[in-house]
Amino acid sequence: MEYFAGIRRDNRFSPNHTGNDIAIFELTAQCLKERGFGVNEYSEEECIRNGIAENYIFSMAREPLVAKLLQEKESKDAVSVNSGYGVENCYRSNMVRLLLQAKLPIPATVIVDSRHFSPDCFDAVGEADFWIKRGDFHAIHKEDVSFVHSADEGREMISEYAHRDINEVVICKHIAGDLVKFYGVRNTSFFYWFYPVEANHSKFGNESINGVVQYVPFLLERLRFAAAQAATVLNIDVYGGDAVISTEGHICLIDINDWPSFAPCRKEAAVSIADCIIKKSFGKSE
Repeated sequence: MEYFAGIRRDNRFSPNHTGNDIAIFELTAQCLKERGFGVNEYSEEECIRNGIAENYIFSMAREPLVAKLLQEKESKDAVSVNSGYGVENCYRSNMVRLLLQAKLPIPATVIVDSRHFSPDCFDAVGEADFWIKRGDFHAIHKEDVSFVHSADEGREMISEYAHRDINEVVICKHIAGDLVKFYGVRNTSFFYWFYPVEANHSKFGNESINGVVQYVPFLLERLRFAAAQAATVLNIDVYGGDAVISTEGHICLIDINDWPSFAPCRKEAAVSIADCIIKKSFGKSE
């Protein structure tokens, strides 16, 4: 019997979604077991303390030390879904740089050093309504993502990030329109999207800033294609994110996540995630 290492996400990286993250991990493990594979489960702390014995891995880990451990394993021909390289690519500043380089549809964005930033750094982004986000990692506290209405307010917020020892800060233009959330699994047909405001699906409540859904028409295939392109650029197999459909119907990606909770569709998603893991590990479906 082939065994997978399954690495659970530490609770501190699942703000307000601990139960959902546990649920998709457990369902994925169960799908693999039903297909005849063994699963040895690890916490992120156990990986750091004892290492990972298996060469086939599925991981929701986000701790930088675990990402580096996965990269080391992958450099020696281990297979991981998601890759440790992909996990690191999804730390916000890394993500923004890669998506900008690939010319994918994201808001006007700049990255600044919170300790030494130019007062006119907002000029390249717009005149009003901005998002200030920690750049060194994912948002794990409500204060890691802040909406501001002016450059003056934004400069004050960046200084607060500096006081919290968050040195890299991402500034991006707010895009008005319908906020949509999506989930996907590479090399499968799985793709799911919905309006999070209608589903009352939120991590920190910021979804409400875009207001009531206007149901602006858009081409679903364009959303699916842009999401898949982003996942390819970031080197993640199990992914999700957020996009805004502007009042003109344009699609703008505003966030991409490595292995989100899949809360509204986890049973269907787990089957496709297991299939992805098997395909990537052994080159076939079971």
